[in-house]
Amino acid sequence: MSEPSKTNLSEKLFAPRQTSKETSSLVKLAHVKDTPIHSALDGDSEAGWYRVMRRPQWIWQGIDPIEMEAIFARIASSKAARTRDDLLDTVIGYKPGNWVYEWCQVGARRQKAAREMLENGEVEKAAEELLIASMYYSVGAYPHLKGDELAAQAELQSNQTYREAMEKLPHQMRTIDVKYDNKTFQAFIHLPCTDKLLPTVIVSGGLDTLQSDLWRLYKDYFGPAGFAMITLDMPSVGHSSHWSLTEDTSRLHQALLQQVKDVPWVDHTRIAMLGLRFGGNAAIRLGFLEPTRLKTCISLGGMIHTALADPKRLDSMPRMYLDMMASRMGKNGVSKASLTSHLPAWSLKLQGLVGRRKIEIPMLGIGLKGDPVCTEIDNQLIAMSSWGGKAITLPDKPLHDGYHRAMTTVVDWLKEKLA
Repeated sequence: MSEPSKTNLSEKLFAPRQTSKETSSLVKLAHVKDTPIHSALDGDSEAGWYRVMRRPQWIWQGIDPIEMEAIFARIASSKAARTRDDLLDTVIGYKPGNWVYEWCQVGARRQKAAREMLENGEVEKAAEELLIASMYYSVGAYPHLKGDELAAQAELQSNQTYREAMEKLPHQMRTIDVKYDNKTFQAFIHLPCTDKLLPTVIVSGGLDTLQSDLWRLYKDYFGPAGFAMITLDMPSVGHSSHWSLTEDTSRLHQALLQQVKDVPWVDHTRIAMLGLRFGGNAAIRLGFLEPTRLKTCISLGGMIHTALADPKRLDSMPRMYLDMMASRMGKNGVSKASLTSHLPAWSLKLQGLVGRRKIEIPMLGIGLKGDPVCTEIDNQLIAMSSWGGKAITLPDKPLHDGYHRAMTTVVDWLKEKLA
C-alpha cells in the first residue's frame, strides 16, 4: 500500500471525527480511586490530571520545558467538553484543549521548521528537529492505550517522522523484521559504523514508551561508546501491539536475540540487554532464559517484584497506570481488584527466577533512591541472582540529572562486560 505524501498525512490522519473516544474513557475499570504517585524517574501524578506527568523524562528526551508548560496551560484553560470535568486532560475530540491535538500541533510545527532547514541545506540540524517533532507526536499518543484512535494516528506520525530523521543522519539505522508466533514485529538497529562487528545492546523501554523514544540513549551514550543499539517495543505497544502482555514478558526479546546471529554488523558473542521500567522485567527474565547468548543484563528502574506483589503498592497505583496495565493485558471493564490480582504473576521472584538461584552472567540492577516502582530490595534480588551481579542506588536529586547518572553507570558496566 502506498504511503500518503508527507505534506498531507496530518490532514488525512486527523480529519475531524465525532466518534473518536477520549483516552480516559477507554478502559472503564470499576472501583478505582485517583491516587497520587511521585517518582524521580517518571514524574508525578498531579491533582486534576488523568495522565502521570513525566516532566523529567520528556525534557531529557528533547521536549522544550517552556513549550511543554504552554501545552499544559492550553489544555487546562480549554472550555471544551471533557469526559470528566475534574480532569483537565480529558477534552473530547481532536480540537484545541485535547491532549493529542495540542502535542501534535507542536510536533507539526517542528516538522515544518525541519523542512525549512532542509531547504536551506541544514541537513543535520533538520534531522535533530525531526527527532524532536517525533517525540512531541509520541507524547501526544501517551499512554498508548489500545483502541485510542487519535493516539494511534499520533503514533503513526511519530514513527514516520523518526524514520525521516534517520534518513538524514550520518549514522546508520536499519530495521530488523522478527518473526514470532506467525506474525512479524519490527526492531530498529542503530550503528556507529558498518565496517566491523560491533558489541550490541538490546534495549526496551516501559509499557508507555515507543522504541523511537529511546534515541537519546544511542546519541549520547551507546553510539559514542562504539556500541550498536537494537530497540524493540514491549508486547502490546507500538510495533509489538499484535501481542498482549503476559507474564512471559521477554518472549519477543528472546525471538529477536535468537535471530540476531543472522544480522550483519552485530558481534553475537558480545550482546547485552538493557530494560527500563517494565523493560527491566523483560531484560532480567531474558538473562535467566538465554545465559549463553547474553554477556550481561541490566535493569534500570525495573518493575521486578515489589511493585507487582505488594498489595499496598498495587492499591496506590494511579488510575492511568491501572488503565495501561489493563489495556496491555486486554482486560477492559473489569474491577480494580480483579486486575491487581493478576499482577503478582509478573513478579520474577514469584516466577521462581530472582532470589532463588544464581546464573553465570553478571546482572546489574540500578534505581534511584525512594523509587516506588523499583525498590532497593528488587535490585538486591537481581544482584544476588547472578555471579558478579551488582545493585546500585543513585541519589534522586537533582531530578534532571538522574537519567544521565544512571546511563553513565550503565555504559561503564557495559564497557567492562562487553570488552
